[in-house]
Amino acid sequence: EGSRMEGSSRQSESSREDGCDGGVQAEDGGGDGEDGEEVFPEIRLNLPTPNKVKVKNAEYLKSCVTVSDCPPPRFPEFAVIGRSNVGKSSLINMLTGRKELALVSKEPGKTRCINHFLINDSWYLVDLPGYGFAKVGLQGRQQFDSFTREYFTRRPNLAMVLLLVDASVPPQRIDLQYANWLTDNEVPFALVFTKADKRRKGLNAAVRDSHVTAFKRQLLQDLAFLPPSLLTSSAKGLGRGELLNFIAALRVAYERSGRLEAIRQGMLR
Repeated sequence: EGSRMEGSSRQSESSREDGCDGGVQAEDGGGDGEDGEEVFPEIRLNLPTPNKVKVKNAEYLKSCVTVSDCPPPRFPEFAVIGRSNVGKSSLINMLTGRKELALVSKEPGKTRCINHFLINDSWYLVDLPGYGFAKVGLQGRQQFDSFTREYFTRRPNLAMVLLLVDASVPPQRIDLQYANWLTDNEVPFALVFTKADKRRKGLNAAVRDSHVTAFKRQLLQDLAFLPPSLLTSSAKGLGRGELLNFIAALRVAYERSGRLEAIRQGMLR
């Protein structure tokens, strides 16, 4: 129960030999690109070209502490998850163009509910509780993790999880564990690296890129190939268009198929 797609990106000999079919392909990787940048084997989704990428209206809908209280699954849903203080609220504000749509707080773990936002009256953007060092105690963290994971495996209209990873710090074990958990439970997800603009002593673009590269390398120790990935900066608006296009393409596929299984099949092999 709770299985969402056929296959997974878990490391296996057969997955390396057979390749991909259907709605996804894996790009060749493991070498260097034309500019010397390391190239990774990453999923390339065969999605239609989107025709709606503008956010015309966005409204807060409701906050829930149980999955059963979530809004009716009438629209495709895109959920944002990541460590506390990774920039979930800032990313939601950037995507929607509404500076205060999601409460941005310096207190890690401020978001402790499943928060639904209705976008263009046609899809949901969901802010999930941050995991990690939220100051809510061990029992509280376990409770949040429990109903968040229940959401992943039981929400029928979940089209994609956006797993946020802080590009300004080295790879964190908990982020790698979460990516592996999503893979094991066949939950479709993309990596969204945040804080690409962050500047502090000892941190520049080269160091940031090394963090992203190191994270991908470590993830490939367990996976045959990587999920789609994007680099963003909420402060600078970097990656906004690419992420909106990605979401819009998934929505087009959802609308054409009429059922989520058609777009989930093969996303993680």
